Amino acid sequence: MASFMDSVDERTRLAGANRLEVLLFSLGTDRATGRSEVFGINVFKVREVMQVPEITRAPDVPPAVEGMISLRGNMIPVINLARFCGLDPEEEPQILIITEYNRFVQALLVHSVESILRLEWTQVKVPPPMMQNRMGGLITAVTQLDDGRIVMILDVEKVLAETADFGNDPELYDAVEPLDVDATVVFADDSAVARRQIEQTLDKMGVRHIAARNGKEAWDILEELAARAEASHAPVHRLVSAVLTDVEMPEMDGYVLTKRIKNDPRFRGIPVIMHSSLSAEANQHLGQTVGADVYVPKFHPAELAAALRPVLAGRSGEEAAA
Repeated sequence: MASFMDSVDERTRLAGANRLEVLLFSLGTDRATGRSEVFGINVFKVREVMQVPEITRAPDVPPAVEGMISLRGNMIPVINLARFCGLDPEEEPQILIITEYNRFVQALLVHSVESILRLEWTQVKVPPPMMQNRMGGLITAVTQLDDGRIVMILDVEKVLAETADFGNDPELYDAVEPLDVDATVVFADDSAVARRQIEQTLDKMGVRHIAARNGKEAWDILEELAARAEASHAPVHRLVSAVLTDVEMPEMDGYVLTKRIKNDPRFRGIPVIMHSSLSAEANQHLGQTVGADVYVPKFHPAELAAALRPVLAGRSGEEAAA
């Protein structure tokens, strides 16, 4: 399993082509249902997969946090995903998936890993409402295997928000100052937690916003705004000042969304800011190659505000001059 981490460059090219690789895993057979469901996580966010080492129990931690492990001198929290999801598996977990999100490293305790699945983002769908509500809204996307099984892709940012208090501290927003401009931002993110955090930041800045759950929804919104602008004989930038997009999203990823915006003359001059937990240099470079104006890693409200401020202020100045 360690060898699958050796082709980062290839995976970066996959992302730019609206494709991804998903590591499939199981949380074990649930005693209540007798079923063993298939879950997935984007390989981009996986640092390594390993057998469960000795876990040091820690006091005063959330119920789903199993404890800590020492990995090459670093202390890493271990999150029991089955417990977090409210499942009662018959089997003991055997595997740790070491992941990096938003510059935080954590270990996800699972029963087993199955394989790596290569997909196009068009094959990954927003889950229907009934499935979205399962496990407290933890399912952010779904896809179907050739054998008919449904793969549920987890919103790991939600896991972090509820186990590590990631992004929940109100003081994080204290450094975000109001921006005295007339601006509207269209933003896209498949994580409900991330959308809420972005909304809080934009609200604190005093910036209007329109939310989308993925790149396709954002593109549909932009096309609608372009049609409205054309009907009123006004430039589109009067209706949208900038686009803020996540990278990994079902149906259309942020790279493809950015490429479409930059290749469409209707949106000429509208800046695109990529906002992603994929903070590696390779991903930032790919964002630049498809035309992203700014790349900001998740999630620090002050950093996001600092990235948006000159972009929105610049657009406001251009409109005033026009």
